[in-house]
Amino acid sequence: MISLKRKLYNTCIEFVNKREQTVTTIISSNQKALTSETKSSAGDKHETGRAMLQLEMEKASQQLEGIYTMKTILTKVNLDDNSEFIKLGSLIITNQANYFLAISVGEIIIDIKQYYAISPSSPIGKLLLGKKAGNTFTFRGKSIVIDKVC
Repeated sequence: MISLKRKLYNTCIEFVNKREQTVTTIISSNQKALTSETKSSAGDKHETGRAMLQLEMEKASQQLEGIYTMKTILTKVNLDDNSEFIKLGSLIITNQANYFLAISVGEIIIDIKQYYAISPSSPIGKLLLGKKAGNTFTFRGKSIVIDKVC
């Protein structure tokens, strides 16, 4: 199970790194566009273009902050901790789905099995925290049984 948790964790790391690379590229591209933008005879058009680039930069900066938050959360994951209670870094097997409690990545397929990397602050993550194998909870009107916690 530790190797499975490590694969899930590494997939989360790859997800965050790809997003960081994409956002950093967008920021760099927008910075180049801002510095190369020259004043044209259509002044309003020039100002609108600059304003749009500034908005894109702000949006990308906010996304970058979210990425840094995800990286911080991932540094707190302890894959070797096999507590019976669900917490950050737990792998949860239920009668409905399998979850890895870390960051919100969504569906991850490993060895043809489906897992969902979810955040502890997500609706289902909040319900799972502190529970253990054998516990039952209700999510979206469905009764879910926790079969195993690793």
